Amino acid sequence: MGIFSTIMDKIFHHANAAQPAATPQSTGAGTAQQSQAGTSAQPSGSTPAAQPQLRNVDVDAVLTQLATTKGGGGNWRTSIVDLLKMLDMDSSLTARKTLAQELNVHAGADGSAEQNIALQKAVMVKIAENGGKVPDSLKH
Repeated sequence: MGIFSTIMDKIFHHANAAQPAATPQSTGAGTAQQSQAGTSAQPSGSTPAAQPQLRNVDVDAVLTQLATTKGGGGNWRTSIVDLLKMLDMDSSLTARKTLAQELNVHAGADGSAEQNIALQKAVMVKIAENGGKVPDSLKH
């Protein structure tokens, strides 16, 4: 699994872990229908519902929530190093070089601020391409 895939998994995993707590509140009628239908309807009802949720993950909200649990998360909005650290991932130069290769980012020298900012933006753009809802402010 590549570094970008791991980033996606961690962000979407946090979103998925937070989602079940929010879903019953927003869809009280659906919850009642599921409990009346019994357990046989629950798996078929939860699988299709989970897929659209993962396709429309509010990345900013997930990362903001994660940052609060991690003591602020540093400057994850502009720093690839802080984002990787917040996700409990390797933020070394070697890891960032690998990520730059995966995302075809060729900005500045390896490890430079220019490259790190370009990597952060490329990660957000790629997450958006893969179904995450990413505000323009994180992509530009």
